[in-house]
Amino acid sequence: MVKLRGAITAMVTPMNADGSVDYDGFRENVIFQLENGIDAIAPLGTTGETPCLEESEEEKMIKIAVDEAKKFFEKTGKKVPVMIGTGSNNTKDALRYTHRAKELGADVALVVTPYYNKPSDEGIFEHYKAVSSVGIPILVYNIQGRTGKNISTPLLKRIAELPNIIGVKEASGNIEQMMSVIAQIKNKKADFSVLSGDDSLTLPLLALGGDGVVSVVSNLAPSIVAQMVHAALDGKIDEARKIHYRLLPFFKAAFVDGNPTSIKYAMNFKGMKAGAVRLPLVEVREDAKKIIQDAIKECDL
Repeated sequence: MVKLRGAITAMVTPMNADGSVDYDGFRENVIFQLENGIDAIAPLGTTGETPCLEESEEEKMIKIAVDEAKKFFEKTGKKVPVMIGTGSNNTKDALRYTHRAKELGADVALVVTPYYNKPSDEGIFEHYKAVSSVGIPILVYNIQGRTGKNISTPLLKRIAELPNIIGVKEASGNIEQMMSVIAQIKNKKADFSVLSGDDSLTLPLLALGGDGVVSVVSNLAPSIVAQMVHAALDGKIDEARKIHYRLLPFFKAAFVDGNPTSIKYAMNFKGMKAGAVRLPLVEVREDAKKIIQDAIKECDL
């Protein structure tokens, strides 16, 4: 079973000027991540604008990510897992997307809490029970701010006992809840990964015993985020804290006008492949552009 640990990039989906997916740009970004020390890549999540992508576009992106990760392994001997977002508020669709990820060679499926429907705890449990039967490692994605439902620790304990559930991306923003997840689940199940879903809370979570981060900021600065995470995992807290405070202005700026609009603007500003966003997302405000540019300069990125 895959053990997720370290710095994982929640990848953007680059767009061409006409609004189509820039597949060459995506491949370039994947290679950049692999060559700059990232521990796993996560296309087709929130940061990847997945709700606005066609299934045919998603399939091409999965194939590119898996292909480049395979080439990197053959070249270096380093296995970098590919984690694909397969969540939906329709369990039938989540099953289909998860099967597709498995069939195309992904290593892990990232499955968000069913959104909008606001199911009961039992409904959430049955949803994860269904997708866990696909036979690919599953990372639970808990983000109440986007789904309207929090996965409480008692509920996550039940989900964690299902086959193929390997951990949680904790984006509740609640440190107390994260501590309870570590104390009640991870400390009793060593192979269960607890990953931060918020860049700014990565170091606090690592200091409490977490395993890493699914990062937005690492789209732009994979090597620096990876250095911070690995320093903390190695017990070098002073070194990790120094990097944390170096990056703190950009941790804030990367979300100043929403995600992925802010990180895409930052990447474009630095000459990386990101492009525009698709409606209903729009380009960041003019005042936000200055905040992002100033943070990039302040953090020396």
